Amino acid sequence: MQIIISGGGIGGLTAALALQARGHEVTVLEAVREPRPLGVGINLLPHAVAVLDGLGLLPALREMAVETSALVFANRHGQPIYRDPRGLAGGYSHPQFSIHRGELQMRLWAEASAKVTVLGGQRVVNVRDDGGRAVAEIETADGPRELAADLVVGADGIHSALRRRLAPDEGPPRWRGVMMWRGTTWAPPFLDGRTMVQAGHSRAKFVVYPIGAPRADGLQLINWVADRRIREPEPGLTAPDRADWSRPGRPEDLLPTFGRWRFDWLDVPGLITRAEQMLEWPMVDRDPLPRWRLGRSTLLGDAAHPMYPIGSNGATQAIMDAQALAEALGAHADLDTALAAYEDERRPMCARIVEMNRQEGLDAILDRVEALAPEGFADLADVIDPAEVAAEINAYKAAAGHRTAR
Repeated sequence: MQIIISGGGIGGLTAALALQARGHEVTVLEAVREPRPLGVGINLLPHAVAVLDGLGLLPALREMAVETSALVFANRHGQPIYRDPRGLAGGYSHPQFSIHRGELQMRLWAEASAKVTVLGGQRVVNVRDDGGRAVAEIETADGPRELAADLVVGADGIHSALRRRLAPDEGPPRWRGVMMWRGTTWAPPFLDGRTMVQAGHSRAKFVVYPIGAPRADGLQLINWVADRRIREPEPGLTAPDRADWSRPGRPEDLLPTFGRWRFDWLDVPGLITRAEQMLEWPMVDRDPLPRWRLGRSTLLGDAAHPMYPIGSNGATQAIMDAQALAEALGAHADLDTALAAYEDERRPMCARIVEMNRQEGLDAILDRVEALAPEGFADLADVIDPAEVAAEINAYKAAAGHRTAR
C-alpha cells in the first residue's frame, strides 16, 4: 500500500518504520521544515522497547538512554512509599528506558529517512476521499499541494487536523488547572543513578529521573517535571492559549511550592535553580473519541488519545499504536477490516488509560498518603497497607498493557 503519515514525531516515525518493514510504501509529512532535538525527557516502557527492538533499535537505545531500574513513589518529604522494579529487574522481557525525547525523535528521523520518504515543511491540513484514494491537502512554504495514497495516518498530535474531521466541534483540550514545568539539570546522581521518582501529591508533584550517563565530572543530566495546581477544576475551564505552551519557565514560579523539598537523597530546589532549560505546559487531555477512522484515514498517538502524562504512557502508547496498525494491515487484505481491527485493539485500552489518568492514575496513592500523613510517617504500615499499594499499582499496570515475562 501507499501510506502517508501526517506527523514526524515518535509515533509517526515508528509507524513509518513498522509499515516499511512489512513492505508498504510510506511517506512521512512533517509540518516543521527542519526538526531539531527539542524537548526534555520521556520514559519508554518495556512493551514499547520491545517494538523498537523489533525494528533493530535496541543497541541505539542502550547507547542513548538510561536503563531504568525502578519507579519509586515518595511523599513530599522524600520518604519512600513503594518501590516498583522496572525493566529486566522487574521481570519484563525488555528494559525500560529514560531518554531525551528530542534525541530519540532525531534517531527515528534518521532511521526513517534512510528507508522511506520523509519531508519537512509539509503541514497536512485536511484529507478527503476521492475515487477510492485518500488525498492529503498540504500547506507548504511554496503554496498548497496535494498527495494521494491508499491510506493517510494522522499522527499530528493533540492539535491534530485529521482529528478535527472526526470531532469538528471539539474545541480546545481539556484542562483541570494543573501546570507542568519540565526541565533538565546537570547534577550529582541520586539513589542508584537509574531510578525514577514521583514525589508529593496531585496538587504539587515532582517527578525526576536521569536521562544520560554521568559525564567526566561525575554529574548526570537529570530530567524533572514539577506539577502545580494553579486553578481549581471547574466545568468549561480553558487552558492557557496555545501560543503560551512550551514557553520558558521561571524558578520563582516553583520555589514557593518546592523550595523546601530537600531530601536526604535529592535537592529539589537546587535542580530547579540550576536548570539548563525549563519549559512550561498546561496538563491537558481530550475526551476519548467514539472512532478513529474516517474513510481511508485513521489516527495514531496523541492525535487519537491525548492523555495526562501519568504512568509514562504518552510515547509508549503511540509506539504500541504503530505496531498494532502495521500488524492489522498485514493480517487483513481489506483496508476497512484492517482499520477496524486496529481500532478495536487500541481504542478501548487507550480510552481506559485516559479515564484512569483523570482519576490521578498511580498518583492517587500519593494523595491518600498525603491526606493520612501530611507531616510524614515513621512506619508506612501505620498509614496505609503496603499490600494495598502494591495491588493498586499492579492493577494500573495491567490495564495499561504491562506484561512481565515471568
